[in-house]
Amino acid sequence: MNEKKYSMSISKSLNKRFKGTLLARFLRAIDEYKLINEGDKVCVALSGGKDSLLLAALFEEYKLHYNNKIDVVYVTMNSGFTKEFLNNHLENCKKIGINTEVIDSKVYEIANRMNPKAPCFLCARMRRGFLYQQAKDYGCNKLALGHHFDDVIETTLMNMFYTGTFKTMLPKAKSKNFEGLELIRPMYLVKEQDVEKFVKYHEIDFVSKGCEFQDRNEDSKRKEMKNLISDLRKVYENIDINIFRSAENINLDSVLGYFDDKKRTNFLDEY
Repeated sequence: MNEKKYSMSISKSLNKRFKGTLLARFLRAIDEYKLINEGDKVCVALSGGKDSLLLAALFEEYKLHYNNKIDVVYVTMNSGFTKEFLNNHLENCKKIGINTEVIDSKVYEIANRMNPKAPCFLCARMRRGFLYQQAKDYGCNKLALGHHFDDVIETTLMNMFYTGTFKTMLPKAKSKNFEGLELIRPMYLVKEQDVEKFVKYHEIDFVSKGCEFQDRNEDSKRKEMKNLISDLRKVYENIDINIFRSAENINLDSVLGYFDDKKRTNFLDEY
């Protein structure tokens, strides 16, 4: 594989036009949540979408100017992409100036066969396991995903509305099935609207969603949350920040109950 050179136009924009909204928030998340240590080998998972593509660019910038004492590999899991989608993804990687290893799998096919009406949940779980295994095979101790600020608050609301629990998406988590591997989300503080501005500025185009079911499944619960938050922002522009902060400002003296892996606690237990 020919080594591609990180795009200087991408680097320039991340240090000027998008420094405050993208690069600074990426660096802040790494520092605040202690996501990366010297000597880490990070597997960056590329999905073919805008978020993980930006994540790759941010890692290139991070290695270039902030921490050259880490190793990074970029992995694309071809879980059944259309040819058009995969070619578009590889072209976008070329624009950024990164090399990605494309690894074929049959995740879409298996998930769709097992649950043809709603394969997305199973597919997501299988993809995560596959990526953990690839990270392990490449000798990595970190698996980086492109989840951003909006994913976090959407997850918080989805758990409240549809599962009756208060929990959120964490900036990092240790793998329970792959010893020594940790999942990290360095774009935890980056807003989706700023990701969209970045790809628009660089004229990076995307085709479909890569799988037939996603293209026809427009009424997802996550999309409902996305639309709800968009409407709420029109009423109070900082509503998203307050949803985010609610997960770090929980007063256990003012909840009916809570639980962890060991036990469940009711407020009457210590009344």
